[in-house]
Amino acid sequence: MQPIRIASVLLLCTGFAVAQNSIGTHAAVAAADTPSSAAPTEPKALRSFDLTAIDKAADPCTDFFQYACGNWRKNNPIPGDQTRWGRFNELAERNRYLLYTDLKKAADSPKTPLQHQYGDFFAACMNTDLANQLGDKPIQPVLAHIDGVTDKKQLGQLIGHLQTQGGVSAFMRFGVEQDQKDSTKQIASTIQGGLSLPDRDYYLEDNPRMAKIREQYHDYIVQIFKLVGDSDDKAAAEAKSVIDIETALAKGSLPRVELRNPDNVYHIMKVTELSTLTPDFDWTDYIGTLRAPSFDTLNVATPEYFKALNQILSNESLDSLKSYLRFHAVNTYAPWLSSTFDDAHFDFFQKTLQGQAEQTARWKRCTSLTDRALGEAVGQDWVKENFPPSAKDNMEKLVAALEKALGDDIKTLPWMSEETRKQAAVKLDAFRRKIGYPDQWRDFSKLEVKRDNLVSNVQHSDAFEWDFEINHLGKPVDEKEWGMTPPTVNAYYDPAMNDINFPAGILQPPFFDNTKDPAVNFGAIGMVIGHEMTHGFDDEGSKYDAKGNVKDWWTADDKKAFEARTDCEVKEYDGFEPVPGTHLNGKLTLGENTADNGGIRIAYQALMDTLKDENKSPETKIDGYTSPQRFFIAYAQVWCENRTEQVQRVSAKTDPHSPGMFRVNGVVRNFEGFGQAFGCHKGQPMMPDDACRVW
Repeated sequence: MQPIRIASVLLLCTGFAVAQNSIGTHAAVAAADTPSSAAPTEPKALRSFDLTAIDKAADPCTDFFQYACGNWRKNNPIPGDQTRWGRFNELAERNRYLLYTDLKKAADSPKTPLQHQYGDFFAACMNTDLANQLGDKPIQPVLAHIDGVTDKKQLGQLIGHLQTQGGVSAFMRFGVEQDQKDSTKQIASTIQGGLSLPDRDYYLEDNPRMAKIREQYHDYIVQIFKLVGDSDDKAAAEAKSVIDIETALAKGSLPRVELRNPDNVYHIMKVTELSTLTPDFDWTDYIGTLRAPSFDTLNVATPEYFKALNQILSNESLDSLKSYLRFHAVNTYAPWLSSTFDDAHFDFFQKTLQGQAEQTARWKRCTSLTDRALGEAVGQDWVKENFPPSAKDNMEKLVAALEKALGDDIKTLPWMSEETRKQAAVKLDAFRRKIGYPDQWRDFSKLEVKRDNLVSNVQHSDAFEWDFEINHLGKPVDEKEWGMTPPTVNAYYDPAMNDINFPAGILQPPFFDNTKDPAVNFGAIGMVIGHEMTHGFDDEGSKYDAKGNVKDWWTADDKKAFEARTDCEVKEYDGFEPVPGTHLNGKLTLGENTADNGGIRIAYQALMDTLKDENKSPETKIDGYTSPQRFFIAYAQVWCENRTEQVQRVSAKTDPHSPGMFRVNGVVRNFEGFGQAFGCHKGQPMMPDDACRVW
């Protein structure tokens, strides 16, 4: 289980390290895919600023997303094994292929102990013949453990075992986080959890679409229980118990928007006080299974949820509670079991919920799984081949340019007082930056890996990760740790660390290309940098000070002015409709929208400063476009994408990021520099009279 940390995972959740979870003998690993057995082929090399992507029949002042991406979208339909397809996905697929070649070499002929370890993990995942022979046998010990419980008093110990030994998330999450009031401390924390559908609204909304999804979910649960040998009647009864319990958990859960406010998820309690929330749950037994350093207090992030949980534990029969746990155990491992389990899991979670037409090739899923389990082990070899020191050095220069631009922006904001301005500058000066990969790699030598036991490897990996995270408890914060693996196509800002993080995976075309002019790089990776920095000052990040503590460093008038500007963004994005009948949630996406809108201004200013320092005119044309025009096109082309209708609807409920079309049009319409670059006039869609601006 991952730690409970409030970090802004930025851009899109499309890097293959965070994509769909996928999970012998010592023979060479074949490219045995499901459903296809076609050998993997290397994706094309990518380029920044793609002239062929531009739809010149479109008016940039009316729909800039269509102008910059129209031909790309027409020529890049969603592949059958994807639910969205964009420039992030293109790069993630290329990175995944390059990582796959490393894994296959390691599986066939390892040259180091580390390669032997991750090569065996990958080989075990690729052995689908063995998975089909075993059927549900790998999960039977877990089910037997659940079935062996004869008293509700044993649930604490059982749930702790499932979470720490098998990675099964049931009822709640538990982990370690930095203390909001003292970021130098790492404390225990527990929070709501235990749902399988994407969001609480899927259980609670009363409309035909959600009712249909709940029916399909019920049928999937029945199918899972029948696959482990239950009769039709028993499976149906158990499915009802699962849905009843999860619906009750959903009713007790805080909505996503409320979880974004750190004040809503900070409630320090003594361990001895936990029984006041859940008197029917044995916390002593539960904590005893965690293999955690001793602790007397913890953050109960969502106390009302635990009151609701207690009602469930009290009211539901032991058999119903065990049915819930049995389903969660099987559902967790379904992708790693035989094809019948794997196909059932895919059909509901990918095909039905997200519109994915066909299963992702096995080699892709196994590459992603190995990266998730041994990311910094595999990453050591990957960065040697794909991220030269010169790229890191040039990225450092870009970050420095963006930091200067943000500093200048803070100095000149018309709505901010000098008192708050000084505190903002202090926070900016305290930013830490991490680029490419960790300075010190994690040690995986104690992780047991077997070449002929995939489920065991997944369990050992989950237990290894649990021990790594839980042992942060009570120890000094390690500022050098990373939250993403090196090949990941993404980036993030961590408010408690007050640091910006750029994995090597995103620092290549179409985001970063040293052969291109400054306008292209500032428009693409420069905006990514600016986005991360602005997260330190969005509606969530602005609640943290320079040391990563939740502390109000604003004057009352400045806070009021800030909120008026963010309210403008909320209303603006509330009005965006990605598919008919589904609107974005302006409050859920506020942090990312603020970061997009602020990031582009900062990147643009950094470009103008760079051109001035190099004595270059912004109006000099390359490929028929000025530097400002190339900047905005490069920015927009980062977000070229197509999505299934199903994903659009799921994302509107669950994703704090807006879809690509609104990360382009929603941003440029708020920036007068865009209208000037393309000769737009007031009143056109991309240059409205009611533009919003925060930073």
